[in-house]
Amino acid sequence: MSDSGISPLPVQYADVAAASERLAGHVRRTPVLTSRTVDARTGARVFFKCENFQRMGAFKYRGAFNALALLPIAARRRGVIAYSSGNHAQAVALAGRELDIRATIVMPQDAPAVKLEATKGYGAEVVLYDKHTTSREDLAGEIAAERGLALIPPFDHAHIVAGQGTAAKELAEDAGALDYLFVPCGGGGLISGCAIAAAALSPGCKVIGVEPEAGDDATRSFKSKTLQSCHNPETIADGARTHSLGKITFPLVLSHVHDMITVSDAELLSAMRYLWERMKIVVEPTGALGAAGLFERRLPVAGKRVGVLISGGNVDLQAMCRLL
Repeated sequence: MSDSGISPLPVQYADVAAASERLAGHVRRTPVLTSRTVDARTGARVFFKCENFQRMGAFKYRGAFNALALLPIAARRRGVIAYSSGNHAQAVALAGRELDIRATIVMPQDAPAVKLEATKGYGAEVVLYDKHTTSREDLAGEIAAERGLALIPPFDHAHIVAGQGTAAKELAEDAGALDYLFVPCGGGGLISGCAIAAAALSPGCKVIGVEPEAGDDATRSFKSKTLQSCHNPETIADGARTHSLGKITFPLVLSHVHDMITVSDAELLSAMRYLWERMKIVVEPTGALGAAGLFERRLPVAGKRVGVLISGGNVDLQAMCRLL
């Protein structure tokens, strides 16, 4: 963990606590599950925060609802736009429906079918694009300017980060003090918020970010202390195909995260299958990143209390069956 050199940081624990109150009654307090088999395998006492049971199937609903709930009335009336490969898309679509805010979502043509159909099902307008020829950020920006829509980015937004941090807040409250916390990392919204919450509620807890080897921009950024990028990484962890950490999340990661590690797609599939078979829970590839990091990288967790954030469960079953 390193001092980012930016003060004050854009999100504090007070923001996470305020988001928790705002989300009460709107998000599920997802379960914390344990497994004797996992404990025996790792030598640790492991607590899984299961955001695969969250509304729309992923942690993203926390940040999306928090961000939309804080919009001024005039912005709510005009509507919002977001870009996402799936989970943030569904989250903004559902939050928009719940708050009566019209949502437009920019999604890649190869987005998982289950996520695309769910986004449409929540009532959002979906605009598809070719990720090899079009920048989703540029396309969303153009539509936002044309229609006067508020842009809700998937991770690089203070209200998004604060909302995502409520998952770790609940984990610490339900499981108690932790020695380690393994968190999936794409653009850094989840791990930033969770690390802030862990620092406040479980002092001394080592927060470990886990991302796919093919999209290792956050790990390289963390190690070099210089923002790195990775264009359209080819990985089954579609929720972690982000180009880089953001202007908000990068300094938060540097300030609050203790280490970043990567796992291969093969290791990710193995962890996902293990969770399916042994714990009987449906986890998507991105959602299993934290578990894969715990299982495969042999960090010194024996005898420790370990938290693992399972970030989502929106699985394209046909695609996964082919891979498995």
